[in-house]
Amino acid sequence: MSTPLRLSLPDGARRVDIGVTRGVRAALEISPTDPRGTAILVPGFTGSKEDFIDLLAPLAERGWRVIAFDQLGQWESTGPDEPAAYALELLGADARDVAASATGPAHIVGHSLGGLVARSAVIDAGADVASITMLCSGPGAIPEDCRGAIPALIGALPDTPMSEIWRVKEQMDLQAGGPLPPPEVHAFLRERFVATNPWGLRTMGEILLTESDRTHLLASAGVSAHVVYGADDDVWPLAEQDAMAAALGTTAHVIAGAAHSPAVDDPHATAALLDTLWRA
Repeated sequence: MSTPLRLSLPDGARRVDIGVTRGVRAALEISPTDPRGTAILVPGFTGSKEDFIDLLAPLAERGWRVIAFDQLGQWESTGPDEPAAYALELLGADARDVAASATGPAHIVGHSLGGLVARSAVIDAGADVASITMLCSGPGAIPEDCRGAIPALIGALPDTPMSEIWRVKEQMDLQAGGPLPPPEVHAFLRERFVATNPWGLRTMGEILLTESDRTHLLASAGVSAHVVYGADDDVWPLAEQDAMAAALGTTAHVIAGAAHSPAVDDPHATAALLDTLWRA
């Protein structure tokens, strides 16, 4: 789970709704006066548009319009109690539709699960984008020894209330002794998690455990592809991400001092790297 450091939006950013074929998706948007293009930011498993708050201003300052959105079933994009609604191909079509609202060239960035969704937007839904960036994402399913609590979470859904799952997670986090976020962020994380559709969370979790390696299809899609990860990323093995980059005809870019959430860990370095990739 990405944990934003703050919830206040930077100057010029606003909460908007983006129309897609299947309804609307809640989003955050920021734009300079004359944008050179648009960054479409797709959040990961248990995430939301707020995971990118600290990335909004650094990208806008470099000339990019930015749209970060909640996927179906996440936070403010309410979804149905129907697992078929969260099929990867449909999530990819949603991301394609969001990209269609871009000003100028669209550059889609998928974080973690969002990378698999962004890839589907390109190879399944035919998204018209100038580039795709797999941000701390992998070529397919997460390896068995890196899955953490995801299998247990899937097994508990949808029968166990989201509030109860959060209570257990919170106890585990306290026992682990990790630092607690500020009170307002902690309250938001709970509210966001409880608001997540359990069928959507279960289906997205299943995608993480079952998706096949379709890197070859992305490589042949004719879209510039980039692979970016934090030096301490601990979900997909770094060697897998390096191999994915090689199969895409590129080299992975590493953000020093960041882990699985570079947009939170070092948003300025992340924005500078993305800007360089997109300008190229």
